[in-house]
Amino acid sequence: MSRRLPLLLSLALATAALGVAPAAHAAPVPAPPAAAPGNQPYASYWYPSTILNWDPATDPDARFNRSRVPLQPRTSDPALAANPNARAGEGKIASLVSFAPTSNNPSQGSADPNYYAFGYWQYVDKLVFWGGSAGEGLILAPNPTVIDAAHRNGVKVYGTVFFPPAAYGGQLQWVRDFVQKSGDHYPVADKLVQAARYYGFDGWFINQETGGGDSGLATDVRDLMQYTKARSGTDFMWYDAMTTSGAVDWQNALTSANSPFLQDGPKRTSDSMFLNFGWTPDGLDSSRALARQLGRSEYDLYSGIDTEANGYNTSVDWNTLFPAGQPHTTSLGLYRPEWTWKSATDRADFYAKDARYWVGANNDPSNTDLSSGWPGLAGYVAESSSITAKPFVTNFDTGQGDFYNASGTRVATGGWNNLSLQDVPPTYRWVVNSNGSKLSPSIDFTDSYQGGSSLRLTGTLDSANTVRLYQTSLPVAANTKLDLVVKTPAAGPTKLKAAVSFTDTPGSFTTVDVGDNAGAGWERHTLDLSPYAGRTISQLALQVDGSDPSYDLRVGQVALYDGSVETPAAPSGLTVLGASDVTAGATQSLRLSWTAAPGGNVHHYEVYRRNADGSRTFLGATPNDVYFVGRLDRAGTETGTTLDVEAVSTTYGRSDVASTAVSWNGTPSTSTNLALNRPATASGRCNADEGPAKAVNGSVSGGTSDKWCTLTSAKWLEVDLGSAKQLNKFVVKHAQAGGESASYNTRDFSIQVRSKTTDPWTTVTTVTGNTAGTTTHPVNTTARCVRLVVTKPTQSTDPAARIYEFEAWGQ
Repeated sequence: MSRRLPLLLSLALATAALGVAPAAHAAPVPAPPAAAPGNQPYASYWYPSTILNWDPATDPDARFNRSRVPLQPRTSDPALAANPNARAGEGKIASLVSFAPTSNNPSQGSADPNYYAFGYWQYVDKLVFWGGSAGEGLILAPNPTVIDAAHRNGVKVYGTVFFPPAAYGGQLQWVRDFVQKSGDHYPVADKLVQAARYYGFDGWFINQETGGGDSGLATDVRDLMQYTKARSGTDFMWYDAMTTSGAVDWQNALTSANSPFLQDGPKRTSDSMFLNFGWTPDGLDSSRALARQLGRSEYDLYSGIDTEANGYNTSVDWNTLFPAGQPHTTSLGLYRPEWTWKSATDRADFYAKDARYWVGANNDPSNTDLSSGWPGLAGYVAESSSITAKPFVTNFDTGQGDFYNASGTRVATGGWNNLSLQDVPPTYRWVVNSNGSKLSPSIDFTDSYQGGSSLRLTGTLDSANTVRLYQTSLPVAANTKLDLVVKTPAAGPTKLKAAVSFTDTPGSFTTVDVGDNAGAGWERHTLDLSPYAGRTISQLALQVDGSDPSYDLRVGQVALYDGSVETPAAPSGLTVLGASDVTAGATQSLRLSWTAAPGGNVHHYEVYRRNADGSRTFLGATPNDVYFVGRLDRAGTETGTTLDVEAVSTTYGRSDVASTAVSWNGTPSTSTNLALNRPATASGRCNADEGPAKAVNGSVSGGTSDKWCTLTSAKWLEVDLGSAKQLNKFVVKHAQAGGESASYNTRDFSIQVRSKTTDPWTTVTTVTGNTAGTTTHPVNTTARCVRLVVTKPTQSTDPAARIYEFEAWGQ
């Protein structure tokens, strides 16, 4: 039975959100106007007719959408698979993910920490940047943050070409526009190749579900892909919908009706096919046989499962896909695994659900229950690793956080997401070997050495614990070093050893003692690996040995490199491409450009503003040579702000800075809402759409999800104003201000402030017995950070706090 709804649900949601009625006669929305000089750049999307007009030389957003991370090679040693049932070199996984809407998808991350920061790349072979809709655009290019993270892990990334059925706004003319020829060229195909090459991604997922076609149109679509394959290295993944007759008729298998879209005699049409969700045991057996008959691998077929609605509660015939004790039948195609994020109540819930989805209920890829309805994908597919060359450095940065640290110093507070900064996540999450109590590894978002998170090991230590982290293929030279940056609650023994295994004995670890920490801060320990020169490291692990009823240690960096930490050359030519007022005279957004540092050893660039006290505030980072600063605040009445950009090497050495000055015009307003669109963090959220950013977005009219909501026991919302500001009042807009019942208005709360992120909080307002929908609280105080603490969230026993806006007024 064919199932069309899953691959169309994002379309339905998008058209509803845009107020577009899905209709067969819907006309294309005109291309958005060119961006203003300093406005937010967005990922690219087009119709077949509008992509013909796209030129990166004239598209002001194009430079901001370029990935600078090449696709890394991967290794997968069957002897090192965490799970004895998992197989390397057989069935692979393709993941169709919607990271954001088709339109208005920021190019380089944002100030919202609420993001699908996917971290199980080791199980994925291809990622499809899913999207497209009749009301926005049919051709969607991935944004560079996703490409950067995927490529760093050796995962290919595909954009999406989506032709919906007429019932959802599809028009057959769009398909005809797609396959139009000019002489012996297909102009749209040429643009697909140009976009993939310029932006740095690997191919396209073709989803043609518009009915009414004939065999001639089907042949044209097939010919376009063959034309592209013959002239470029661009990949295609074909979705099992259109058949050779031109009809949309989901086969749920590889059949003679759709096989020419994979392989047409000697011609390779596409690199893989995503089979529709209604597959059966007989259908997959015949698909495997036909693929082999065509000279293709059965693992070029990705049998689809739909997890958008139910995640790991989805019913799947695992034994047909991955029969016990036998080769895998086909590969696996996942539709919308970001359910783990969409359904989560907060970050901790997301990480727990994501672990359950990928490695099973035991949070251990080596220990999965294959009798379970959802054993975890680690129970079938062995881990792959992109760690095949030095230097290798990880800070355990997930690409999101509530602050940003640089070399152990807090340089920004407030939430953010940017997958371009995500490190290669641990290959094994989590495999701990011990004859006694097992320590608990976790990603810790309360402290970091670099970025927004670190690795934390906690628990009862009563026996040696070996925490397997990374599968690698790293040769040891005479000058190879291994650095560990660690933090302990107090000075003294770390009880920590670095553990490595080698390819000649991959299951046996050799340890090197880390030693003592001199204090309670971050400390670097450099270990000499020269005694092992000539051997190749196959695993990186940590071993903890000793006795401690409450062991607690953070690991902020692991670095394996030859020689010394490199200091990169400095970037040059830092230029403001354009600026736009956010608040006239007080706040700007900027587009920056610079010339990349020579030498090719730069991991990323960091952007800072200089402060009057000599400190610097982190504004963002990118591997690219352009960056969008979403908010630069004027400090008092300053007439100019100095910006710095510095290069960070692949071993995390830092260059000299390139600098430029931003001028301020006019007189800043005597009082403005300084919390507007500032970085906000909170104790939790009721769901993914009700994060703290909603309380500082300046709106109460976006429906009942246009609020911050939390059910946590301690309820707080914190906003970083960027620098210390003089404040004269706070305004809190409660549930009634957003159109909800007055019974949900916050009853008891307080407001706290502090001038530095290290200062204690001072309470400036306490309210009890409130019934109003909007409350105003005059103050006379100076603060950089402001905090709303809710002690009784409603007029009744309802436990949810609902805040539509939290405003801090001043200058």
